[in-house]
Amino acid sequence: PAPPALLPYVPRVPPAALPGKLTATTFALERPCCVFDRHANASDAVWLVVAFANASAAFRNPPSRADVPLYEQLPTACSYMTLETAAATYACSAASPAVLRVGGDTVCGGQGGRDPCNGPLPSPGPYRVKFLVMGCHGPKAETRWSDPILLRRGTGGTAVPP
Repeated sequence: PAPPALLPYVPRVPPAALPGKLTATTFALERPCCVFDRHANASDAVWLVVAFANASAAFRNPPSRADVPLYEQLPTACSYMTLETAAATYACSAASPAVLRVGGDTVCGGQGGRDPCNGPLPSPGPYRVKFLVMGCHGPKAETRWSDPILLRRGTGGTAVPP
């Protein structure tokens, strides 16, 4: 299959001071609105790839949904995929929240399930993230990797205003 289209979009942490924007186990990302409209159709899914910054270059897009690296594999594979969302959610016409919360699902892990999980991040990172459009025949488009995202230690889950 052809390699996925590389989109010019770079995921980033929102500049606004959101409560709990960066904690010891989670961070927020700007929602990529209108980014995938020309590259995805109604049956496609958009995934968020999370990798340790030093492992992002080694990440290989999975050929199918069955090969998606799961949250539980992060310590050994140094990456996982989460936030599987219908491509339409990111369409220009979609009304949805301006930010995505990464690592916010505390009931993840240890369930032995095969479902992708948006579990708390196990270390401060740094991490890099990208969005990947997956169709029924594999990856169709991807964004660039983000700049490194370093989580805050010892904040107790609250962001301190500047």
